[in-house]
Amino acid sequence: MAILALGVSHRRATVELLERLAFADEDLTKAYRRAGDDPALDETVVLSTCNRVEIYASVSAYHAGFQALKELLAGSRGVRPEELAEPLYSHYEDEAAEHLLSVASGLDSMVLGEPQIHAQVREAHRRAEAEHATGPALTALFHAAGRTGRRVRTETNLGAAPDAFVDAGADLAQATLGGLEGCTAVVVGAGHMSALAVKHLRRRRVGTVRVLNRSLERARALAERTGADPGDLDELPEAVASADLVVSATGAAGLVLHEDTVRRAMRDREHPLFILDIAVPRDVEPSAGSVPGVRLVDLAGLKATLDARAAEAALEVDRATELVAEELHRFTVRRRSERLAPLIHALRERGDTIVSSELERFRRDLAELTPDERDAVEALARGVVAKLLHEPIVRLKELNTPGTKDVYAKLLAELFDIGLPEP
Repeated sequence: MAILALGVSHRRATVELLERLAFADEDLTKAYRRAGDDPALDETVVLSTCNRVEIYASVSAYHAGFQALKELLAGSRGVRPEELAEPLYSHYEDEAAEHLLSVASGLDSMVLGEPQIHAQVREAHRRAEAEHATGPALTALFHAAGRTGRRVRTETNLGAAPDAFVDAGADLAQATLGGLEGCTAVVVGAGHMSALAVKHLRRRRVGTVRVLNRSLERARALAERTGADPGDLDELPEAVASADLVVSATGAAGLVLHEDTVRRAMRDREHPLFILDIAVPRDVEPSAGSVPGVRLVDLAGLKATLDARAAEAALEVDRATELVAEELHRFTVRRRSERLAPLIHALRERGDTIVSSELERFRRDLAELTPDERDAVEALARGVVAKLLHEPIVRLKELNTPGTKDVYAKLLAELFDIGLPEP
């Protein structure tokens, strides 16, 4: 079975399309059930984040697998297949592995080196396991991705700023508002990104920070940890009216802040309002940015700022890329070794058989040797055979790459007159 990855990401897809394709938690069970009913898909893992929606699968054939994954992605999310024509990409075998390792390392994220993606990759595989959708092929791949992500985080400084979204947005807010010190901020949501937002705004010395969430209990928990004021979403209109800066990062399926709420908030006030929407799907109605005095920035709007920061991190990117290459080599060699294990075992057995046969043929000539001398002769014979087989086996692992259709394995098996085991 081969590994195939198919998906869309922030690189070529619009925020609107990513929102429509994003899998909520309740959508995953249906998607995995649908994948399990497709004979073209053996194992499946769905990775859905704010930057991408990707499906990884173990397949017996590329074209059948590609079509199955495309139908799964489009059909599960109610998107017409033709809408995916431009942004859709696929990766096969080693390229699929390299892509996931890069994703888990934060090298393919809008925020270069973002640490959240490492946990998201791990959680995607855990969920697939819970749905009984994954198996040995994808488990090995996702474990390799987890190991790669950990190495990049510990051996480089690429992920040193976990609140990069907020950091970049705060820079833009500071330029728009003429500074953040003493400003009134509202953070909508009480999850991980909201917590990062509050802490980061505190470092920028904003004045009052209000945390609003659908669950007042969760808002209070975050507020207590960060010295903010808690509230529920019913307070949002009043809070926006008195705020200089709004950061929204909920996991809501629909809009949280509408244009009419923002328009009412801007009546009879002269100072501007900066809104940072870092949620996927978006929390803020896009037309709210057209209200006079309001600047609305979402993930797409942050891209230019984040791209500029990425250029400054070129050296760390190079080191992270080297780590990905190392772990990719480790994964692919191990995978090929497992695939070729029956043939390699048969080759070594053939070598052992030949040594045993030759030792038996010369048993009479060796009879006069002491036991230690006979052991030395046998060790010498087995060592010579092992060394002769070592290089062909190593080269076999290197040359038996995707696309070769096992031609080198078949040739080696034929040369040694060994029946090639079924893959």
